[in-house]
Amino acid sequence: MNDSPLALLGGEPAIAVPGPHFIWPPIAETDREAVAAQLEAAVSIPDRSGVVANFEDALASYLGVRHVVTTCTGTAALHSMYAAAGIGPGDEVIVPALTFHATATPLFHLGAHPALADVDDRGQLDLDDAAHRITARTKAVVAVHLWGLPEDMDALVSFADEHGLTLLEDGSHAHGTTWDGQRTGTFGAAAAFSLNGPKPLSAGEGGFVATDDSELYYRVLLHGQYNKRCRREIPATHPLARFAVTGMGLKLRIHPLAAALAHAQLTRLDGYLAGRQAIAARMCAALDDVPGIRVPHVPVSARPSWYALPLRYEPAELGGLPLQRFLDAVHAEGAAEVDRPGSTCPLNAHSLFQRPGALLPGYADRQGPAEGDFPAAEHVHAATVKMPVWHRDQDIPLADAYTAAIAKVASHAKDLL
Repeated sequence: MNDSPLALLGGEPAIAVPGPHFIWPPIAETDREAVAAQLEAAVSIPDRSGVVANFEDALASYLGVRHVVTTCTGTAALHSMYAAAGIGPGDEVIVPALTFHATATPLFHLGAHPALADVDDRGQLDLDDAAHRITARTKAVVAVHLWGLPEDMDALVSFADEHGLTLLEDGSHAHGTTWDGQRTGTFGAAAAFSLNGPKPLSAGEGGFVATDDSELYYRVLLHGQYNKRCRREIPATHPLARFAVTGMGLKLRIHPLAAALAHAQLTRLDGYLAGRQAIAARMCAALDDVPGIRVPHVPVSARPSWYALPLRYEPAELGGLPLQRFLDAVHAEGAAEVDRPGSTCPLNAHSLFQRPGALLPGYADRQGPAEGDFPAAEHVHAATVKMPVWHRDQDIPLADAYTAAIAKVASHAKDLL
């Protein structure tokens, strides 16, 4: 007869509250009013005016940069950033092997090559491995602040300087994140951010490029903001001004309703982040001594945005219990929002990186990395589970229930073997 308290084995679940348990972004009346007002004002803005100008100004002020250009998606922002940085055919860009694929995929559309480098035990770029990837064609290195945990930017700035590489940032998970008091997205020549639904700052869909470099700014405009913006913002005396009407032929503008939503959200971002900081610290403290679970190490210099809380699963501490079996038990306890990273994974697992020529004729002769080529990235991904980080005081009981559910399963892991 089974007398285990685990819900998977017939016990009472730790969480009885029906889901979903995490919804983002939080929609306030001010958001509804902002979108409704914009609906009446304009649903298309072809230049830098109205809510687009106001939002870009607010982002530039928030980050402390000279220029911001909004885009329709974070992927578009990365594409424009790479194009503006002069990445072109045959160039190589060092990208961590563990990231969301859009960190690297725009490079294919510029004729460039993602030079994947392994990560360290934290899931961040392994600079020793990256150094071995440098060739005469290597032009840039990308810092990816995965899960809203900032990279060691002191080390990355030094690495880029030492090797004469352009430093770029993918801040898609990391709005408001800081390293040594400086906001991520301001360390390199430029940074790209996503404003996709679950991101800390959300427009539903959208993105933006941030930079202090005016030349790079003009080229971002020419890449995806043609005609009116280019004609009004690129000086007539600039050598590229003659291309203003067509730019590079792409239209990657943000939708005004998305800009209105994100602008309203931006006013509350620091409050959201402060709440996440407190609840993440609470969850980490609750899980710190739980066998089989390792909470992320946060350096003193880092202030994360906690896009998610990544936990490392250590099966050896639980008698070798497989991760999926552990997760099944956690889900049975009602903690449905705990899951494994999906498309954020080792890039060499994707067919596009293994055989890009099947979709991209210019890469017909290129054989990409195979599974197994980046052992650290693959190990970190295989051992990672993630959960949301709430931000409101009223969410604390739910956050506590989630950590209690994980601790309950860990403490009774032997029942699952």
